[in-house]
Amino acid sequence: MRKPITFLFCLLLSNFLLGQVYTDYLGAGHDNGINVTSSDNYFRASADQTINGSGLDSRKMNASRFLSQATLGYDMSMIEALENLEFENWIDNQFSIMPSSLTSSLENVWQEVLNLHIANGENEDDVFGPAQIHFNYAWWTLNMTKSDLLRQRIAYSLSQIFVVSNNSDLGGRAEAVSSYYDVLINNCFGNFKDLLSEITLHPSMGFYLSHLNNPKADPANNVHPDENYAREIMQLFSIGLYELNIDGSYVLDSDGDPIPTYDNDDIKEFAKVFTGLGPGDINDNVTWTNAPYFGLGIWGTDMTVPMVMYEDFHENSSKSLLNGFIIPANQAGMTDIDQTIDHIFNHPNVGPFLALRLIQRLVTSNPSPQYVSRVAESFNDNGNGVRGDMKAVIKSILLDMEARGANAMQANHQGRLKEPFVRTIQIAKSVPHDSPLGRYWNNGYDISDRLKQFPMDAPSVFNFYNFDHSPNGPISDQNLVAPEFKIHNTSSSIQYLNLVHRWTVNETLWWSWHGNYGDPNVDINTTSIQAMAENPEVLLNYFDILYCNGQLTDETRKLIRDKSIQLTNGNYNHNRTRLIMYLLLLSPDYTITK
Repeated sequence: MRKPITFLFCLLLSNFLLGQVYTDYLGAGHDNGINVTSSDNYFRASADQTINGSGLDSRKMNASRFLSQATLGYDMSMIEALENLEFENWIDNQFSIMPSSLTSSLENVWQEVLNLHIANGENEDDVFGPAQIHFNYAWWTLNMTKSDLLRQRIAYSLSQIFVVSNNSDLGGRAEAVSSYYDVLINNCFGNFKDLLSEITLHPSMGFYLSHLNNPKADPANNVHPDENYAREIMQLFSIGLYELNIDGSYVLDSDGDPIPTYDNDDIKEFAKVFTGLGPGDINDNVTWTNAPYFGLGIWGTDMTVPMVMYEDFHENSSKSLLNGFIIPANQAGMTDIDQTIDHIFNHPNVGPFLALRLIQRLVTSNPSPQYVSRVAESFNDNGNGVRGDMKAVIKSILLDMEARGANAMQANHQGRLKEPFVRTIQIAKSVPHDSPLGRYWNNGYDISDRLKQFPMDAPSVFNFYNFDHSPNGPISDQNLVAPEFKIHNTSSSIQYLNLVHRWTVNETLWWSWHGNYGDPNVDINTTSIQAMAENPEVLLNYFDILYCNGQLTDETRKLIRDKSIQLTNGNYNHNRTRLIMYLLLLSPDYTITK
């Protein structure tokens, strides 16, 4: 047996030497002077790919994995465009793209909706909105059509930290929520301090956490400053409950207990700061006044204009904040707020606090202390002495060895359950689809009801899940967390299965609530990829790259392949494609991302 092998090797070697001399290895592009033939050259699996390197998919797999972290969805053309590009260059290019405006998208959608109702013989004044459904239409339209992919992924992630929700009276004021979301879009590549300032002054946050029209103390009438925003700006938006080391671990006292960052007295002092903020303008529906005033509610307020200070309602006494920091008495109200924002921004907790939460949204639920530390250090100093540079933070997260290296894919504690909503939009953006009217009007209610998640629809300021949620069982037994499992239950898991069936078997991605106005469904169109199903292994390789980042297991691959080859009647390539997609999108190989 050894002589034929030796002869074959010598034959290959002689052909190899006739081409070009290499000192490293044969294959992966080193194919000069070599011709390869085989009995089968099926589709993308031609014989010459065994030598010329074009059959290697590792670059595509790496690109897919990166895009799954850095975007809300992508297709194979985006993977192929990225596979030979440095990821940092892609990030820099995304930084340079002008931000898309959700408010502009909402305005366009709302005008089109009004036109449809009017064309149907209805009175414009009888059409309520723009409201939550129109926000959902606008959000989906923007994210299905615009090119600022990284910005939209970061804005969506920030919306789960700095939470306001349509699950409130804001659901009837879509322009208020879209304007707030634009604050996230416009500031996610800027400085964290500016982001925190604009969030503080936005009337949607003011209404949601009740510091809009928050008056100073009036002891005689038992009136005290509302403490809601004062508490949450610390607990949920910046520093958390306990003092942190740079790696996100708790600072411990002499008894080994974590040290609280603030107490109730601190909250009362912060509450004094956030008094006197009221409407910045009135909206077009106001008939009883020509100017805004303190106490005007959200139905009369222009909810796209930042709140302003009404000095007569601001607590002008001194405020004792954290670590001995004192705000002097009798300052202008906005000076108090600016100094407080700066005080919070410079707290040592902010870097590791933000690092952990963004890593969890983008890469992994349980980053190592070293990963958190590296990202937190980039927050503290971007390399040029600037604190809070979000671009530096984003690069640090996405380019870190725990995001890019192979070791992270092998570690059991790494990875995360992919958010059900991210699965939804990724699937919608991954394959061709038919939208005859060019509309992406997903009403969102069905997804929110079934999967318990939709942008700006969290049940409370604590988001859809807590960052430290640990489901009972093997995860909690290992002292690990898995936030997304909070909304993965006996109902939502089955409803996800039903939705995947609708998307892949019925081939309907979504419908709006305007079907009676000439708005047809948006449907998947798999015509361009069905030929690969002739050999299910080829289509599985394609979907492995597209959905699983090259991490499809042999077990899952065999199960899906064995089931799909049983379909041999009629338009079996079409049916195989739908079955393969259905089974793969239900598999842990897709739903768990590493």
